[in-house]
Amino acid sequence: MSFHPTVSRLIGQIPNPIPATFLRGGASKGIFLNRTHLPSSSSQWGPIFLGIMGSPDQYNRQLNGMGGGISSLSKICVVSEPNAELQKRPELGVQVEYTFAQISVQDETIDFSGNCGDLSAVVGAFALDEGICTVKSDNGLVTIRSFNTNTQKIIDTTFPITTASDGRIFSDLNKPEMSIGSVSGKASKIVMEFIDPSGARTGKLLPSGSPTNSVSVTIDGTSLHNVDVSLVDATNPTVFVRTSQLLSILPTLGPYLYSRTTDDQVDSVLESIRQQGARLMELDPKAQAQPKIALVDISSSPQDAVDGVDVIVHALSMGVLHRAVPTTVGLCLGVAAQVEGSLVWDVVRKSREGRAQIREEDGDGMVRMKHPTGIVGVGAEMSDDGHVKSAKVLRTGRNLMKGGVWW
Repeated sequence: MSFHPTVSRLIGQIPNPIPATFLRGGASKGIFLNRTHLPSSSSQWGPIFLGIMGSPDQYNRQLNGMGGGISSLSKICVVSEPNAELQKRPELGVQVEYTFAQISVQDETIDFSGNCGDLSAVVGAFALDEGICTVKSDNGLVTIRSFNTNTQKIIDTTFPITTASDGRIFSDLNKPEMSIGSVSGKASKIVMEFIDPSGARTGKLLPSGSPTNSVSVTIDGTSLHNVDVSLVDATNPTVFVRTSQLLSILPTLGPYLYSRTTDDQVDSVLESIRQQGARLMELDPKAQAQPKIALVDISSSPQDAVDGVDVIVHALSMGVLHRAVPTTVGLCLGVAAQVEGSLVWDVVRKSREGRAQIREEDGDGMVRMKHPTGIVGVGAEMSDDGHVKSAKVLRTGRNLMKGGVWW
């Protein structure tokens, strides 16, 4: 049997299988690896990651690996102790660092350009259980501070722990404390706080310098329309567009969003908007993972008013409409809601103005976004000068399997 040259070099150097843990974080699942078990150079990770996930797969199922055929199930996190530079800065308090990899299903693309907010929720739990970091706790909770190498950002996760008979502390993700959209059952509450999330990829909260911009789209090859967008970079860059504006020029968008019908024209229009937004943000328009695109609109039903829904959102990732909003998109939305003049700010303001009754919780600083499988609260803490101090969201996670994974 012959192997790709890179694979041939790795055989005999890297264990196969590699020690691994399979974890759910939020509405995603992924393989978590200790960096000490991988080649020291990340340039050699490609064949390993593709083999683990079963990519590329022309059938979109990844039956030959651990992937699940969609982007939210084709992810890997590599976790380690903080690097030497971070260790020289104890004032940052970083206990663990990690690199996120989004593995394409159909081809050999491995995208390191952004972070996964869902899997970030369980990085601290994995690091604690692996002994990568140690903690002390008197109240049954710990907070672990991690550094994401993709975005160069710091994330705090707070979650329950349990103590073994030998005194060692482990994560406890199985308490029936809360549920989240698109995930059945309850699990332990994980509080995620993204510190100083602005400019994760571009270095600016508003990469274009404006809370709104205009892009052009062509419908049916001849009709040209201008579409408003808000380009916001917090935790991950996102292109926000108003659902109602698109519906007025693209009626098939409704069935696409709410009945999940396939529509090549809708896909083409949304990708065109996303790519134009990427250019305005000075990002690579061909990189599907970044920026993402989210459609937002005013809540209108009586039940939405009762539930205190501030914004209806549909998000796409890697060109696929998600049943649940990716956590980083939700966090970016929470920040965008605080940016006066942005489409999200306007939608939230109009939703609250239109309610017959304003709920007491509306004053807690959290934005309640409704996506196809539930309602999620997201929030942001801003300084007086408009700087985003932090963004916060609640998630859950679960240990699924621990052992070795073949590549």
